[in-house]
Amino acid sequence: MSADVIDVAVTAADIQLRSLTKVFRRGGRRTVAFSDVDLAVTPGEFVCLLGPSGCGKSTLLRVIAGMLAADDGSVEVAGRRVTGPGADRGMLFQRPMLFPWLTTRDNVLFGPRAQRSRGLDERSDGELFADADTILETVGLTEFRDAYPHELSGGMQHRAAFARALITRPSVLLMDEPFGALDAITRLRMQQFLLTMWEQYRITILFVTHDIEEAILLGDRVVLMGGRPPGVTQIIDVRLGRPRAADSVDAAGVLATKRHIRGVLTH
Repeated sequence: MSADVIDVAVTAADIQLRSLTKVFRRGGRRTVAFSDVDLAVTPGEFVCLLGPSGCGKSTLLRVIAGMLAADDGSVEVAGRRVTGPGADRGMLFQRPMLFPWLTTRDNVLFGPRAQRSRGLDERSDGELFADADTILETVGLTEFRDAYPHELSGGMQHRAAFARALITRPSVLLMDEPFGALDAITRLRMQQFLLTMWEQYRITILFVTHDIEEAILLGDRVVLMGGRPPGVTQIIDVRLGRPRAADSVDAAGVLATKRHIRGVLTH
């Protein structure tokens, strides 16, 4: 992968969640996904959401993305209230969600082409192609730009999905367990890839995970979710320097943090 700093401009934004609540209603049943969530994320910060299944982590990301409406409270990104999906927020899922009929390059170009058709992206074809090729070089996929998704490994597909999100120049990346379905070795490689990309772009990231070590390795802070009704139970500062590598979580000072998080999540 190229270590060069690329020219695609990305400006990180802050996120403000105030008394955020989401309730699902079906028939006469009422299910609280999360309640009274308050969280402030600074521009360029990497924050991990950690907790058991059913505590509202993924639903929270979808509300921030504008894919779901909150029942109470507010979401602001860069000082603007979120009322629906927007190009300022990119989202990555557990599956890469690449279009199987498009090449890697055309998958990356899909978003900005769609934005341009609605007058939201002013880049010419030449500028878009140049940006796509630069990003593909950065994520190590130049040789596979004409390949189709089924011709890529799992890790390559995730890197292509990351490139597709990045080319739209979002201020925030929302990542919902993007490495959860990968094997252990590929997962380690993708964690290191993400750390490298974050060091380069310093984009604001909210990252959902069930893995304590992954949260500590990646995050500046770890937001623990749980309880009944679900909400934020604790926010922990990760006292690890950067840049980080996989063995950073083996540092002596991290053991106490891991034990503390495990204790909070299991009580």
